[in-house]
Amino acid sequence: MRWLITGAGGMLGRDLRAVLAESGETDVVAATRADLDITGADRVREAVRGADVVINAAGWTDVDGAETAEEAATAINGHGVRHLAAAAGRRLIHLSTDYVFDGTATTPYPEDAPQAPVNAYGRGKAAGERAVLAAGGFVVRTAWLYGAHGPNFVRTMLRLAAERDTVAVVDDQQGPPTWSYALAHQLVALARAAVTGRAAPGAYHGTAAGSTTWYGLARAVFAEAGLDPARVRPTTSDRFPRPARRPAYSVLGHARWAGTGVAALPDWRPMLAEAMPRLRA
Repeated sequence: MRWLITGAGGMLGRDLRAVLAESGETDVVAATRADLDITGADRVREAVRGADVVINAAGWTDVDGAETAEEAATAINGHGVRHLAAAAGRRLIHLSTDYVFDGTATTPYPEDAPQAPVNAYGRGKAAGERAVLAAGGFVVRTAWLYGAHGPNFVRTMLRLAAERDTVAVVDDQQGPPTWSYALAHQLVALARAAVTGRAAPGAYHGTAAGSTTWYGLARAVFAEAGLDPARVRPTTSDRFPRPARRPAYSVLGHARWAGTGVAALPDWRPMLAEAMPRLRA
């Protein structure tokens, strides 16, 4: 197959490139933002032409920045995704987010839960999702993503562990810490299942099983690094006010993977243990 990866310079994009190379795929176009600005419809059509699979890992990721630049964020996360959907149709696998939900649930959000974003970033991502689903493509929502490339919570905790005696971390948000490399494997498997007709278009959830709080994740990071988890102290979100409201509950259900031949991701805790050597390297 011929693969097109957009956002190939980001955390997930780099892991997708690695997974494809490890699996022997050689016909891969890895487009960074400098290579392909998805807000340009003509360039998108040209880039997509001839691709069997398009995995869109491009996007505006500055959640707080979107509050004061919603038009710019939506130009990428909404309108740019619409260009990809129009050009690729069911060949498109688009990465989305738990931020399309309001975070008021107490049980995992199913794939068909109604959108209810609570911030500008979520509204833009929700618009992109609607375009992909209307075009017959695939939406994969993820949450609490971390990996070896780029800034993320786990790498921040490792850095702060070397700089501070104690670290205060919020204990009132619940979610599924998800390793980007494991998600990349799942996305590649979904693409192959889609091409062979084993996976139907629609929304899927690409997150680890189980859940914890940011405080619980920080303690696990310290433990995996051989450090004392008691150095992590619990606090509440109101101690760290942010421009964008965050969902308090970001746990997603995984029912749609059944019957596709693609496994749902494992529990977050052993996933973190497996990821840690790569992150620390």
